[in-house]
Amino acid sequence: MVDTSASGADLLGLMGEFRELRDEFTRFMLCYQFGIDEVTTKIKILQQEFTHIHAYNPIEHVSSRLKTPEGVLAKAQRRGVSPDLESVRAEITDIAGVRVTCAFVSDVYRVFDLFTGQQDVQLMLTKDYIASPKPNGYRSLHAIVQVPVFLSDETVLVPVEVQFRTIAMDFWASLEHKIYYKYETQVPQQLLDGLHEAATTAARLDSDMEQLHHEIRGHPEQEPVPQAAGPTVEVSDRALAALRDFIAADEPAAGSTSGSDDRDAEQDPPPSGPIPV
Repeated sequence: MVDTSASGADLLGLMGEFRELRDEFTRFMLCYQFGIDEVTTKIKILQQEFTHIHAYNPIEHVSSRLKTPEGVLAKAQRRGVSPDLESVRAEITDIAGVRVTCAFVSDVYRVFDLFTGQQDVQLMLTKDYIASPKPNGYRSLHAIVQVPVFLSDETVLVPVEVQFRTIAMDFWASLEHKIYYKYETQVPQQLLDGLHEAATTAARLDSDMEQLHHEIRGHPEQEPVPQAAGPTVEVSDRALAALRDFIAADEPAAGSTSGSDDRDAEQDPPPSGPIPV
């Protein structure tokens, strides 16, 4: 006689273990998604600040990607990493990725410094492929950082790979990826030579465009630094004119005084830049 109760109990036990493993892996992958959200939020805050407060925004756009579970396990197998989650977390640091695209090379380093200088961003590793390009011509600034993710029952430090590139570097890397995908990594030598030449051209374009940018706007170190005593606001000429009209209308008329004030204002208008408040 077959003991169906025993086999049923075994099946329930296996199902319970499967659910526990599924939930653990789901939590594992969610932490990386939350890490991406933390990093992109920080970058987008900088982007919004530069857009609305400063005269120039060095951040063109931000994108992100999370490796699929299949991709994570395949990479672990290629590297000979034990398939347990702790080993994967320790050995594979590019499960979560964020890409920050800037206009110029100087912007890349500026945004990198602003981002990694934040108190809760822990810089683990930097790979500067701009200063030292890869043999194929690839240029980019890579950083592995850890950011805290606050869950309901614990705080997890999540590694995120952040790549900082110029527009030209990003275009080149995207094209190279498409070529390698099309040829399944077996790229003909003439195309490899063409890619390397294109990388050199892109680097020269970056340099030329940044030089033009500096000629138009001036070098950052030449730009005057406002010495305001407190917080400042941007006040337009139109708003200042309306304010002067309001003050003039509120004062008692005194012969030609108001006309004299108007002429003085026309001859020597107040500055339209930041004023202390």
